[in-house]
Amino acid sequence: MTSPALIDSADLGLFGPDSVTWQVHADPSMWFGGIRSLYLQALHPRAVAGVVQNSDFQADPLGRLVRTATFVGITTYGTLDQADQAARRVRQVHRSLRARDEAGVQFRIDDPELLLWVHCAEAVSFLSVARRAGFPLTRAHADRYFDEQRTAAALVGLDPDEVPGSVDEMTGYLRNIYPTLRRTENTDVIYHFLHRPPVQGLLALGVRLYEPTIGHLSYSLLPGWARRLYGRRAYPDSVTTVAVRAFRRAALALPGGFRISRKLEPAPVAAVRRLGEWATPSPGRLP
Repeated sequence: MTSPALIDSADLGLFGPDSVTWQVHADPSMWFGGIRSLYLQALHPRAVAGVVQNSDFQADPLGRLVRTATFVGITTYGTLDQADQAARRVRQVHRSLRARDEAGVQFRIDDPELLLWVHCAEAVSFLSVARRAGFPLTRAHADRYFDEQRTAAALVGLDPDEVPGSVDEMTGYLRNIYPTLRRTENTDVIYHFLHRPPVQGLLALGVRLYEPTIGHLSYSLLPGWARRLYGRRAYPDSVTTVAVRAFRRAALALPGGFRISRKLEPAPVAAVRRLGEWATPSPGRLP
């Protein structure tokens, strides 16, 4: 086993095993958090237009979720070099993309306002769902998590000083952007897609189970104000909490943990293999 004292700091990555991010992002509730973030992102008219006009999500239903999960995994558990390379590829793609809003005005996908919305929607979703699923996070942990996530925001081209770095700052950001958010035709496209992705073959057999569990449960994890903007019914809050906690317990009990694909080695597993067992993510390691 490699001694922590002998490991180069660059090999520890952006956050390192002593961060809140390291512990939270290994939790199986992250899959619900990721899907919840997509529902939330779709309430921003320009952000969702950019997705619908530039993404092949209809032809590759799992592609965006896997790509997002892979990026979060690499930037959390990879080395500094791996994180920088992944971020460079994302920035390159974003620079080349354009979309048009409902008024026909063209805009850049890497508009800082849109990048900030996507970042905040992801960060607040990951943290909120983890707490809802029973991950033992205090207010201090939440503040530290948002502060750590400023480093991730810098990777996609944002100024860390302009990114919410605490619970209060994130709450203020969401309050300020709320008047911008609303349900559009593109929002409905994403809603239906996330409930019933157009998969084929054996995966199609699981859609009927996926829709009321993963799909609608993730939607039901949205805050009340977001569900009201959607105007669609959700499971009762008590049912949602019980269900997501039951899923987390079941996933943690699975040998090797929950994976979206058996062909992909989970990023936390790769990090522990690289660094040693001492780096294993755990709620008990929260700072």
